[in-house]
Order: sequence, then C-alpha cells, then structure tokens
Amino acid sequence: MGEGPDELVIAVTAMQNALLSRATGGSPSAAEYQEARDELLHIARIRAKLPPFLRTCRDLHQFWAFIKSKFDHYAERRAFIWDGFRPVLDMLDAESRAPSDDAASATLTAVDSDHVQEAWHKALERRASDPEGAITAARTLLESVCKHVLDERGVDYDDGVELPKLYRSVASELNLAPSQHTEQVFKQILGGCQAVVEGLGAVRNKLSDAHGGGRYKVKPSSRHAELAVNLSGAMATFLVSTLEAQATAE
Repeated sequence: MGEGPDELVIAVTAMQNALLSRATGGSPSAAEYQEARDELLHIARIRAKLPPFLRTCRDLHQFWAFIKSKFDHYAERRAFIWDGFRPVLDMLDAESRAPSDDAASATLTAVDSDHVQEAWHKALERRASDPEGAITAARTLLESVCKHVLDERGVDYDDGVELPKLYRSVASELNLAPSQHTEQVFKQILGGCQAVVEGLGAVRNKLSDAHGGGRYKVKPSSRHAELAVNLSGAMATFLVSTLEAQATAE
C-alpha cells in the first residue's frame, strides 16, 4: 500500500465501506479486512486518527458484536462509522488539496541541497498530522534556501544568525530589498515578502515544536501549518527562481 494521501484515502475509504457493509448485514471478506486493518495500523502518521473501534476490533466477528450491541438501527450504525473515519479522511484531504505543492516541489527538489529537500518534504508530510513539526520545517526550509543562495553567491554568513537577518542578506544580494527599488509597487511587494519571512520566524517561535511550552501554550491547527508551509514554499521557490534567473542572465 502506498502512503501518499490519495492512495491512503482510497484504502481508508475501502475500510470504511467494508465496515458499513458488515454493520448493515453485508458479508465483506474477513481475510481482506484483517490484512487491510494491519496495513493501516502500521502507518504511523495516520494511526492516531483512525477510529478506536478499528484498533480494538481485530476481526469482523468482533466488530459485528461491538456494533450490534451499540446500535439497533442501520442509520445509527452508518452515522457512527462515518463519524469515526472523519478525522483521518479530513487529515488526508488537507494533505492533498494544496494547489502550489507541485510547482514548488518541481523547483525545490532540483536544488542541490539535501537540507532544502529534506525540510520541504517534512513540511509537506507533517502539515496535517503534526502542525507544530510542519511549522518548524517551514521555517527550516526558508533558512536552508537562504543559506543555499548565499553559498552559491560566495557570501559569508554566521551559521547561527536569525532568519530575518539572514533573509535581508539574501534580499540585498538578489536585489530584492525594498530599498533597492524606486517603484512603489515593487517596494510594496518586496516589503510584503520581508514581512512574510519575519512572520514565519515569529510564528515558529510561538507555535512550533522548536521550544518547550508552558501550561497555556497555544497549539497550532492543521490550517495554521498549511498556511505556514504554503507561504514558506512560495518564498523559497521565489528565491531559488530569482537566483537561477540571475545566473542565466550573467
């Protein structure tokens, strides 16, 4: 079984349908249920989102005894099973719906930097299942791309410098600093880019898993992670594309 979001949606939906059939008088394959159940439960990133009854009912006989004693009517059983599978299907839907993923991946996976590629893949994989980790990876992606740009240009930098300062060095090197332009529209757009980078650095400090949290630390949701990853991917792609375009023009 593949572990991409689209493949997992198919596998999880097939499991849901098998249980719906058994709960309403059908006879799905017991062997196929056990094989599919074992495969799904061994995929770490979705295990916690799977319904508890899938984890506790090791075979269809156990599931039938469970659902028959819990609800008398088919409609109640259907609603219960749909509700049980909703969290994992919502998570997989969130993973597969970002339209910019392919374009950013095409650019970033071509970058000659293991750090860039690893950070991008982590950001994509974690944004629904591990929002805090995804935000950390989004920030790491931008930092890695900035360092890649400066390495390509032969510019020295302090390896421990904060992201906003690192980005300002890159922007200056690539002629992307607002102060390097006179047209108001360019100054405004490039100022917005700088604000995005500073915001990602700040949200990483507040919401990611990079720092320990107190009792009332805010927990990010998948939508926060999706926004951070999309912004980071767009900015990283912009920087890499600008570097390549300038190298080609020289």
